[in-house]
Amino acid sequence: MATQQEFENAVAKSKTLPERPSNDVLLKLYALYKQATEGDVNTERPGGFDFKNIAKWDAWKKQEGKSQEEAREEYVQYVNELVG
Repeated sequence: MATQQEFENAVAKSKTLPERPSNDVLLKLYALYKQATEGDVNTERPGGFDFKNIAKWDAWKKQEGKSQEEAREEYVQYVNELVG
Protein backbone atom coordinates (compact mmCIF):
# COMPACT_ATOMS: atom_id res chain seq x y z
CA MET A 1 0.00 0.00 0.00
CA ALA A 2 1.10 3.54 -0.71
CA THR A 3 2.06 5.69 2.25
CA GLN A 4 0.57 9.13 2.80
CA GLN A 5 3.90 10.65 1.73
CA GLU A 6 3.93 8.66 -1.52
CA PHE A 7 0.38 9.82 -2.18
CA GLU A 8 1.27 13.45 -1.54
CA ASN A 9 4.29 13.12 -3.83
CA ALA A 10 2.06 11.67 -6.55
CA VAL A 11 -0.40 14.55 -6.15
CA ALA A 12 2.47 17.00 -6.64
CA LYS A 13 3.72 15.05 -9.69
CA SER A 14 0.23 15.06 -11.22
CA LYS A 15 0.34 18.85 -11.30
CA THR A 16 3.58 18.89 -13.32
CA LEU A 17 2.76 16.48 -16.14
CA PRO A 18 4.58 17.48 -19.36
CA GLU A 19 1.35 17.83 -21.35
CA ARG A 20 -2.28 18.29 -20.41
CA PRO A 21 -3.94 14.89 -20.00
CA SER A 22 -7.20 13.98 -21.72
CA ASN A 23 -10.48 14.57 -19.92
CA ASP A 24 -10.76 10.83 -19.18
CA VAL A 25 -7.37 10.85 -17.46
CA LEU A 26 -8.25 13.98 -15.49
CA LEU A 27 -11.56 12.46 -14.38
CA LYS A 28 -9.83 9.28 -13.22
CA LEU A 29 -7.24 11.29 -11.27
CA TYR A 30 -10.01 13.37 -9.71
CA ALA A 31 -12.10 10.35 -8.77
CA LEU A 32 -9.21 8.45 -7.22
CA TYR A 33 -8.09 11.55 -5.33
CA LYS A 34 -11.57 12.15 -3.92
CA GLN A 35 -11.98 8.49 -2.98
CA ALA A 36 -8.54 8.47 -1.32
CA THR A 37 -9.15 11.65 0.64
CA GLU A 38 -12.89 11.55 1.39
CA GLY A 39 -14.11 8.01 0.76
CA ASP A 40 -17.42 7.29 -0.94
CA VAL A 41 -19.44 10.09 -2.56
CA ASN A 42 -21.08 12.19 0.14
CA THR A 43 -22.97 14.77 -1.90
CA GLU A 44 -26.01 14.83 -4.16
CA ARG A 45 -25.42 14.46 -7.89
CA PRO A 46 -25.38 17.88 -9.57
CA GLY A 47 -28.30 18.55 -11.84
CA GLY A 48 -29.26 20.67 -14.78
CA PHE A 49 -26.61 21.71 -17.25
CA ASP A 50 -23.64 21.48 -14.90
CA PHE A 51 -21.98 18.91 -17.18
CA LYS A 52 -18.47 19.31 -15.79
CA ASN A 53 -19.48 18.65 -12.19
CA ILE A 54 -21.85 15.87 -13.23
CA ALA A 55 -18.94 14.11 -14.99
CA LYS A 56 -16.71 14.57 -11.94
CA TRP A 57 -19.42 13.27 -9.59
CA ASP A 58 -20.10 10.26 -11.84
CA ALA A 59 -16.38 9.42 -12.01
CA TRP A 60 -16.12 9.57 -8.22
CA LYS A 61 -19.29 7.48 -7.81
CA LYS A 62 -17.66 4.71 -9.91
CA GLN A 63 -14.99 4.39 -7.19
CA GLU A 64 -17.62 3.75 -4.51
CA GLY A 65 -16.80 0.87 -2.21
CA LYS A 66 -13.06 1.13 -2.79
CA SER A 67 -11.17 1.75 0.45
CA GLN A 68 -9.25 4.98 0.84
CA GLU A 69 -6.03 2.96 1.03
CA GLU A 70 -6.81 1.16 -2.23
CA ALA A 71 -7.64 4.44 -3.95
CA ARG A 72 -4.44 6.01 -2.65
CA GLU A 73 -2.39 3.08 -4.00
CA GLU A 74 -4.16 3.16 -7.37
CA TYR A 75 -3.66 6.94 -7.61
CA VAL A 76 0.10 6.61 -6.97
CA GLN A 77 0.41 3.82 -9.57
CA TYR A 78 -1.62 5.75 -12.15
CA VAL A 79 0.43 8.94 -11.75
CA ASN A 80 3.65 6.91 -12.03
CA GLU A 81 2.34 5.41 -15.30
CA LEU A 82 1.53 8.89 -16.63
CA VAL A 83 4.92 10.28 -15.65
CA GLY A 84 6.69 7.31 -17.22
